[in-house]
Amino acid sequence: MSKRNVIIMGAAGRDFHNFNVYFRDNEDYNVVAFTATQIPNIDGREYPAELAGRLYPKGIKIYEESELVNLIKKFDADEVVFSYSDVPFEYVMTKASIVNAAGISFRLLGGEETMVKSTKPVVAVLAVRTGCGKSQTSRKVVEVLNAHGKKVVAIRHPMPYGDLVKQKVQRFAELEDLKKHECTIEEIEEYEPHIATGGIIYSGVDYEAILREAEKEADVILWDGGNNDMSFYKADCTMTVCDPLRPGHEMSYYPGNTSLRLADAAIINKIDTAWPEDIQEVRDNIMAVNPTATIIEAASPLTVENPEIIRGKRVLVVEDGPTLTHGEMQFGAGTVAAQKMGAAEIVDPRPYTVASITKTFEKYPEIGVLLPAMGYGEQQMKDLEDTINAVDCDSVVIGTPIDLGRILKINKPSTRVKYDLQEIGNITVETILKEKGII
Repeated sequence: MSKRNVIIMGAAGRDFHNFNVYFRDNEDYNVVAFTATQIPNIDGREYPAELAGRLYPKGIKIYEESELVNLIKKFDADEVVFSYSDVPFEYVMTKASIVNAAGISFRLLGGEETMVKSTKPVVAVLAVRTGCGKSQTSRKVVEVLNAHGKKVVAIRHPMPYGDLVKQKVQRFAELEDLKKHECTIEEIEEYEPHIATGGIIYSGVDYEAILREAEKEADVILWDGGNNDMSFYKADCTMTVCDPLRPGHEMSYYPGNTSLRLADAAIINKIDTAWPEDIQEVRDNIMAVNPTATIIEAASPLTVENPEIIRGKRVLVVEDGPTLTHGEMQFGAGTVAAQKMGAAEIVDPRPYTVASITKTFEKYPEIGVLLPAMGYGEQQMKDLEDTINAVDCDSVVIGTPIDLGRILKINKPSTRVKYDLQEIGNITVETILKEKGII
């Protein structure tokens, strides 16, 4: 029987994982190409031979997704495997229709095919969309487990935008590690909060190799999921965060709806800023697809380091990049803080943007007057810095999970907005971890 030629559609994350655990040593398949989208500057690279295994001594080239139909013909592909996340159902089926119209099969790999089994208990924190509050939930899980004497090692969904061989297994325990691994803003936003509280977090490319290293120093593994992806590991407890500021998205995005159906506990976050009818809609949707899930209601209270930098000032608000772009949020923590602290005006950054930041607004015009903290690589980080410094404003409100002022040279006063998970009522993260036997 001849091998089936496969193209993997991805965005430098789930695609590499699916390849590593399902296709890399599988004699029945020949992966002829990866395609890339969502993340800038990842097409035109190769999945290197050092990671691709004995069947791929020359590595595998990564192409721009727009070339998909031509690639199907060029490589005589038999099937396309869709391997990225945080997209509407309609988007996925449009891709399926394109592939089927080219005459071949379209495939989505499931958990049994892609989840690696750990020797340690695994708690998976997922979300139905980017920007729901997954990271603050992960921090809460670590806090609870630490209080019960458990050593937790977090493993983060991949963001390998640099040298893939160097990024095979990455361990972060000190801020200096962020420099050593040449992290982008997007990576720092996820790793720094764990490091700041004394935690350890791993990331990289080869997630079975990462898991085996993490198991050596952990009592419990925390899967800190990205986008709205499923866990890469078989979980003993799964918590999925929902966002009532985007009611209904939990029912119509892939694979967020899958993540919701997998949940032992569904967390309705941000109830302090959502309308009651939207909270109820999310609750009803959870019960419709996962009636056995325990529902936790939570708020995201804000703290502002220097409120006087906001009050009465014309401010530039910088929000988490992916949350505003493919996450489709119209505002974030920085916006809420600017309004609560009495900013005189939120200044529109669009007349001042440069280079890649200008292109971001062209691609995502719905962002409006907020500045997404885009930083996929050194040049884009410089573009972000130049844009911030060019904006005619009194001060900068930083609504990202990290202190941009530590990474960028900002030429005007700035203040950070921080936010944590605050459970409402007596059903909490701790009670779920107890019920599942983790503590």
